[in-house]
Amino acid sequence: MNAYDIIIKPVLTEKSFDGIPDRCYTFIVAKKATKTQVKEAVEQIFGVDVAKVNIVNTLGKIKRMGAHQGRRPSLKKAYVTLKEDSKGIEFFDSMGQ
Repeated sequence: MNAYDIIIKPVLTEKSFDGIPDRCYTFIVAKKATKTQVKEAVEQIFGVDVAKVNIVNTLGKIKRMGAHQGRRPSLKKAYVTLKEDSKGIEFFDSMGQ
Protein backbone atom coordinates (compact mmCIF):
# COMPACT_ATOMS: atom_id res chain seq x y z
CA MET A 1 0.00 0.00 0.00
CA ASN A 2 1.31 3.42 -1.01
CA ALA A 3 1.42 6.27 1.57
CA TYR A 4 -1.01 8.25 -0.58
CA ASP A 5 -3.41 5.27 -0.59
CA ILE A 6 -3.46 5.24 3.23
CA ILE A 7 -4.11 8.96 3.83
CA ILE A 8 -7.29 9.77 1.90
CA LYS A 9 -8.00 13.37 2.95
CA PRO A 10 -7.75 15.77 5.90
CA VAL A 11 -10.76 16.48 8.11
CA LEU A 12 -11.61 20.19 8.17
CA THR A 13 -14.08 20.76 11.01
CA GLU A 14 -14.24 22.98 14.08
CA LYS A 15 -13.14 20.10 16.30
CA SER A 16 -10.13 19.32 14.10
CA PHE A 17 -9.11 23.01 14.06
CA ASP A 18 -9.23 23.07 17.88
CA GLY A 19 -6.52 20.37 17.93
CA ILE A 20 -4.03 22.27 15.75
CA PRO A 21 -2.47 24.30 18.62
CA ASP A 22 -1.92 20.99 20.47
CA ARG A 23 -0.24 19.53 17.34
CA CYS A 24 -3.10 17.05 16.78
CA TYR A 25 -4.25 16.63 13.17
CA THR A 26 -7.18 14.60 11.82
CA PHE A 27 -7.28 12.55 8.60
CA ILE A 28 -9.67 10.14 6.92
CA VAL A 29 -7.66 7.00 6.22
CA ALA A 30 -8.14 3.71 4.38
CA LYS A 31 -10.37 1.21 6.18
CA LYS A 32 -7.65 -1.44 6.30
CA ALA A 33 -4.90 0.92 7.51
CA THR A 34 -3.25 0.25 10.88
CA LYS A 35 -1.78 2.76 13.32
CA THR A 36 1.75 1.91 12.22
CA GLN A 37 0.90 2.37 8.54
CA VAL A 38 -0.78 5.73 9.26
CA LYS A 39 2.25 6.90 11.27
CA GLU A 40 4.70 5.96 8.51
CA ALA A 41 2.49 7.53 5.81
CA VAL A 42 2.18 10.88 7.64
CA GLU A 43 5.92 10.97 8.32
CA GLN A 44 6.68 10.20 4.68
CA ILE A 45 4.18 12.63 3.11
CA PHE A 46 4.60 15.63 5.41
CA GLY A 47 8.15 15.10 6.73
CA VAL A 48 7.21 15.33 10.43
CA ASP A 49 7.82 13.20 13.56
CA VAL A 50 4.66 11.49 14.87
CA ALA A 51 4.30 10.85 18.61
CA LYS A 52 1.07 8.83 18.57
CA VAL A 53 -1.89 7.84 16.42
CA ASN A 54 -5.45 7.21 17.61
CA ILE A 55 -7.91 5.59 15.20
CA VAL A 56 -11.73 5.76 15.30
CA ASN A 57 -14.13 3.76 13.15
CA THR A 58 -17.28 5.81 12.52
CA LEU A 59 -20.50 4.17 11.40
CA GLY A 60 -22.34 5.89 8.56
CA LYS A 61 -25.47 7.87 9.40
CA ILE A 62 -28.88 6.41 8.61
CA LYS A 63 -30.65 8.46 5.93
CA ARG A 64 -34.25 8.14 4.78
CA MET A 65 -35.85 8.98 1.46
CA GLY A 66 -39.58 8.49 2.02
CA ALA A 67 -40.21 4.85 2.94
CA HIS A 68 -36.71 3.76 1.91
CA GLN A 69 -33.82 3.77 4.31
CA GLY A 70 -30.08 3.48 3.78
CA ARG A 71 -26.70 4.33 5.28
CA ARG A 72 -23.99 6.71 4.32
CA PRO A 73 -20.55 5.12 3.98
CA SER A 74 -18.62 4.28 7.15
CA LEU A 75 -15.27 6.03 7.70
CA LYS A 76 -12.02 5.48 9.54
CA LYS A 77 -10.49 8.60 11.10
CA ALA A 78 -6.97 8.95 12.46
CA TYR A 79 -6.00 11.54 15.07
CA VAL A 80 -2.25 12.11 14.62
CA THR A 81 -0.29 13.86 17.39
CA LEU A 82 3.16 15.19 16.55
CA LYS A 83 6.21 15.31 18.80
CA GLU A 84 6.99 18.62 20.53
CA ASP A 85 10.24 19.18 18.60
CA SER A 86 8.65 18.37 15.21
CA LYS A 87 7.60 21.06 12.76
CA GLY A 88 3.88 21.47 12.07
CA ILE A 89 2.01 20.43 8.94
CA GLU A 90 1.96 23.50 6.70
CA PHE A 91 -1.44 22.73 5.17
CA PHE A 92 -3.19 22.90 8.55
CA ASP A 93 -1.05 25.70 10.00
CA SER A 94 -2.00 28.08 7.19
CA MET A 95 -5.72 27.40 7.81
CA GLY A 96 -5.61 27.60 11.60
CA GLN A 97 -4.70 31.29 11.71
